[in-house]
Amino acid sequence: MENQQLQYQHTLKGEITLSGIGLHTGAYVNMTLKPATPGHGIKFQRVDLPGQPIVKADVDYVVETTRSTTLEHNGARVSTVEHIMAALAGTGVDNVLVELDGGEIPIMDGSAYAFIEAIEKTGLQNQDAKKVYYTIDTNISYYDEKKKVEMVAMPALDYRITCLIDFNSPVLGTQHAKMKGIEEFKTEIAPCRTFCFLHELEYQLSLNLIKGGDINNAIVVVDKPVTEDELTRLAKVFNRETISVQKEGILNNIELRFPNEPARHKLLDVVGDLALIGYPINAHIIANRPGHASNVEFARAIKAYIKKNKHNKDVPVYDPNQPPVFDTPRIERTLPHRYPMLLVDKIIELGEEKVVGIKNVTFNEHFFQGHFPSNPVMPGVLQLEALAQVGGILALNRVPDPENYDTYFLKIDNCKFKQKVVPGDTMILKMELLSPIRRGLVEMRGTVFIGNKVATEADMIAQIIKTREGK
Repeated sequence: MENQQLQYQHTLKGEITLSGIGLHTGAYVNMTLKPATPGHGIKFQRVDLPGQPIVKADVDYVVETTRSTTLEHNGARVSTVEHIMAALAGTGVDNVLVELDGGEIPIMDGSAYAFIEAIEKTGLQNQDAKKVYYTIDTNISYYDEKKKVEMVAMPALDYRITCLIDFNSPVLGTQHAKMKGIEEFKTEIAPCRTFCFLHELEYQLSLNLIKGGDINNAIVVVDKPVTEDELTRLAKVFNRETISVQKEGILNNIELRFPNEPARHKLLDVVGDLALIGYPINAHIIANRPGHASNVEFARAIKAYIKKNKHNKDVPVYDPNQPPVFDTPRIERTLPHRYPMLLVDKIIELGEEKVVGIKNVTFNEHFFQGHFPSNPVMPGVLQLEALAQVGGILALNRVPDPENYDTYFLKIDNCKFKQKVVPGDTMILKMELLSPIRRGLVEMRGTVFIGNKVATEADMIAQIIKTREGK
């Protein structure tokens, strides 16, 4: 189902360059975001490597989730992608090339706020290509028994997330955070910094795993007693004169931006990791104790579901209780067809680029007398004719006096018949414009649905021709 507020793809109006330290590598990295063409998606390019290899931001290329999310493909490896991916998803950027002269995204202040600021300063460019949202129509669940992680995607009309964390910590306690719509991301989620516990920090320091770590880019939670000797050693590691523990249990007296900032940052990570699905989705995500590993596995499950059910996207909903946009008399004033060749009963949706019609198939249809009387099946060519008539209404709706024009179909491509249409079926006939109408040529994609299953699909080209004088 398409989100009407963001129905077109977007890229950046100009280039963005940001620089900083990688959290885990400690290396200084220059990152440049460049505008990209429609359908390009999000891709990372390692300009420091031979051949400047590219890796697509896709869950299929995730190779590491221990402390962050790492992608690798074509010899290109890029780590800690979750914050920039969340920023791009949160601002509605669909197409961008991210050039890097190192293997890790700069950590900045540990949140996505610096990326959001840069994107908003540069601005977005509306692109002449539709943005297709995939609506989850059933619950998709993921559960990790060992880590007690539970995630579920439920049907919803927009994209919202509820995140719950519980680390058995007397400092953090049980926290939850909500994002009621992606429009809240910029102000409510993006500023929230990453966090870790002091005992984890000490362990990672001993293994030299956070070479770029600094108490300016992470919230360090102190939930156990700490000695003055330990604080002195940490101050030396972070090049500080002194380090103290706030009464709330936060190292170095850092002021939280939100009381539940850790839970909000976990939600930020969910947004970034699920952006690797590769499709914008409409769903309510509930994440209980999420982490990068579970986020990625959950993203894989959602992507697999979308790929399996991709043909079901934007299935028209037919409510027979709703009055039609066109009834049969109105259809007859637009189309020249009459019984037995009028194969549309009513139009239930009509817009600038899409039309949906209904054909109720009964045993009394004239063609069943000769088309398998003992096993009646609607001929495929008549299914295409029904689509063509619905498409004719879409085309003629664009001219000022449609009763003086007809549409003649010139070409049919990619036609597939996927299931039989039999008496008792209600055909939902959808036709969508594939490109703007030029010189009277109308290029459309047609789909016949029986319920939520595709029965027939085809690409068609028609021409609008003036054939009748005004009445």
